[in-house]
Amino acid sequence: MQTIDDLQGLRVAVTGGTSGLGLALVRQLTARGACAAFVARTTANVERIAGETGAHGIVGDVGKKEDIYAIALQVAASIGPLDVLINNASSLGPVPLALLADTDCEELESALAVNLVGAFRLTKALFGALAASARAGRGAVVINISSDAAVNAYPGWGAYGASKAALAHLTAIWDAEAKPDGIRFLALDPGDMDTPLHALALPDADPSILKAPELAAAEIIEKMLDALPVRNAPTTWAHA
Repeated sequence: MQTIDDLQGLRVAVTGGTSGLGLALVRQLTARGACAAFVARTTANVERIAGETGAHGIVGDVGKKEDIYAIALQVAASIGPLDVLINNASSLGPVPLALLADTDCEELESALAVNLVGAFRLTKALFGALAASARAGRGAVVINISSDAAVNAYPGWGAYGASKAALAHLTAIWDAEAKPDGIRFLALDPGDMDTPLHALALPDADPSILKAPELAAAEIIEKMLDALPVRNAPTTWAHA
């Protein structure tokens, strides 16, 4: 992708940044000049994507409480005050997908730990960094990646859908509460994408009818920009 530099100086952190939508976001953000940090669990993949994109790679698991503050500290150390946090990392819960009656409690807990509690913990840990950007006039946005499974009752998607539904409502409440701090919260559904997570859930799905993660990433970045007050003055990001 050709570098456009229209996001020069924008500071963004992305979880789940080594595959699917997260990887597409990291690639597009860095190609457009943003200063990006991303989080993923596998060291080799983090190192590879960091080398490929120039983004700051952080090894960690947002589903583990003990990893959250180490991740937050590394985000702050690598890119400073934060303009945008994209909570993208997701867990299906049971694989293969299972009806709720056949879902182990631990599988439901796994989905909640990543999709809901992990996003909550990381946002809370980085709230001060986001508020600092907002106070500086740069704006601040938290984007939580949701799903149509949050609103539609798909059999077999119970753990994932319930966790994403809770995330969407958490997002709405936090958006109302964080207005005095100048932080916007958005829950965005990127649609059914041709990603490793979707293939894991539905291995027989036809990839040709699924959205490319690159297109979904571009759409999310546009919505991110619409939520930032300096959209029409991008040089503010570099100098604020």
